[in-house]
Amino acid sequence: MEADKDSFRKELLNRRDAIPLEVRRIKDRMITEQLLSLVEFSSAALPLLFASFRTEVNTIPIIQHLLGSSKPVVLPKVDLKTRSLLLYEVRAFEELLPGYRGIPEPSVTADERARDINDMDAAVIPGAGFDATGCRIGYGGGYYDRLLSGLQRDIPLIAVAYEEQVEESVPSEAHDRKVSIIVTDRRIIRCNAA
Repeated sequence: MEADKDSFRKELLNRRDAIPLEVRRIKDRMITEQLLSLVEFSSAALPLLFASFRTEVNTIPIIQHLLGSSKPVVLPKVDLKTRSLLLYEVRAFEELLPGYRGIPEPSVTADERARDINDMDAAVIPGAGFDATGCRIGYGGGYYDRLLSGLQRDIPLIAVAYEEQVEESVPSEAHDRKVSIIVTDRRIIRCNAA
């Protein structure tokens, strides 16, 4: 199963990497517009986002938009010792600095800015690929799986992905947490209705 997942993940990432930069920029704008207009996201008082890296859907304009409108934004920081994600509220874009693998992370570590996954009203999460039932294949580190396993309430779990990352079916296991909505450059998929 894990070997299947690894080869599938590699294929999905190669497909995403192959999207030309100019095309990706257009797709990013479409995804940003759809996400910002999504009621589950726009009504969230405290959203969790991720800072994009490499060829992921560009979330930086979304983070900047929210910070510019004085909305609190929570972002993850990798804790290598515990192989987990720590969550911190960011109040200015300058508080993001390159962290684990060069991924932008909150530079703040003050306890009063620490947040728990159960404080979130919505979570935007990354992944290598998704299917219409909400199954997600991550990057293989299990960071988001561990974070979401602590979720004790029902919040919208929103994936942002290029249409090229949506498959008919992706490999999943019983403990995997499904996303509830996938926002692509072409459509919004409500997974619980799929």
